[in-house]
Amino acid sequence: MKVAVVGGGSTYTPELVSGLSRLDVSEFVLHDIDAERREVVGGLARRMLDRQGYTGSLDVTDELDHAVEGADFVLIQIRVGGQQARLADETFPLPCGCIGQETTGAGGLAKALRTVPVILEIAERVRETSDAWIVDFTNPVGIVTRALLDHGHRAIGLCNVAIGFQRRWAAGLGVPPSRIVVDQVGLNHLTWVRRVLFDGRDVLPEILAEHGDEIARDLELPRRLLDELGVVPSYYLRYFYAHDEVLREQLDGVPRAQTVAEIERELLELYRDPELVEKPALLEQRGGAFYSEAALGLVASLVSNDGAVHEVDVRNNGTLAGLADDDVVEVPARVTSAGAEPLEQPPLSPELLGLTQHVAAYERLALQAALSRDPLDVKKALLTHPLIGQYAVAEQLLESMVAEVLA
Repeated sequence: MKVAVVGGGSTYTPELVSGLSRLDVSEFVLHDIDAERREVVGGLARRMLDRQGYTGSLDVTDELDHAVEGADFVLIQIRVGGQQARLADETFPLPCGCIGQETTGAGGLAKALRTVPVILEIAERVRETSDAWIVDFTNPVGIVTRALLDHGHRAIGLCNVAIGFQRRWAAGLGVPPSRIVVDQVGLNHLTWVRRVLFDGRDVLPEILAEHGDEIARDLELPRRLLDELGVVPSYYLRYFYAHDEVLREQLDGVPRAQTVAEIERELLELYRDPELVEKPALLEQRGGAFYSEAALGLVASLVSNDGAVHEVDVRNNGTLAGLADDDVVEVPARVTSAGAEPLEQPPLSPELLGLTQHVAAYERLALQAALSRDPLDVKKALLTHPLIGQYAVAEQLLESMVAEVLA
């Protein structure tokens, strides 16, 4: 089996390499256009694989066609423009009184505009040289996955929020993660956990009763919000439920992109150490916890046809009532070699459905803007996003985006 990673120079890659032994991989390829990252991360990957006793081939390359040719799986984890682009996405909305975040709001739209054309170009090269499944971990995952599916690619989107909840709650219950299904539904980075199934029995009420204060504290949301909604929001919902508080923090604080850039510099320095043969503890501060488990677990199910349940981004196709069939939703799905079949879902309650429909409409417009490059389409997407909405603000944001992204 050949697995290619596009964006293989990412500091995330050692997380992926650390779990590669769970798959029967004969060819592993790391592709990246950044020569320094390619060399440093590729070197660590080779040492890690040698330590694991990996007997297949490892290829580190900047030639995309070579990387994806004949691949069975192509994992895409790129950041177009690097951390500098992320810093721009997190800061240009602030003077307009809008939250700066790389996957939602104006910053998320800027990232989509920058990313979608590149992803589609990569995917077309994949289609020309292989029949691979594309597993997308590149943000904004929902919009990127929609672009891939709209263009006829065999693709599944993936996020690590649900698997983080699963691992945490399984540890709290003292049971293997395989016995826990996190029934988290919505859109990418706009999800709520409505049930936690332990051997088929919903234990979310017990988890909230015993650990609700701790969960709320970690999410930086009021405990009473969880009790009143009866769900556990993903931490991205804080941008919506505590907008003004988050904005004040961002105006006074250090952008996350700046912190991540410093962590990445430190990680790359660690990766250069020829004695390092495993992922360093510092990688946990980078984010993306359990990424390897999520990605490799999904690939394993696609290969083995085991029917395991994974949280993925797929077409709605009637799964969540009130959304269009072609919307891309993030839901638990049973995965076989044929793909992902979402588990049946009861309707979303109105307080969840309203926000979901609002953001789904934005995502549809965001993809249209990313493809057309038309400033009017960009403005419509800005006007539709619930974190923006005002015409004058949308015009001001558009001016920045035309200069930074559409130029």
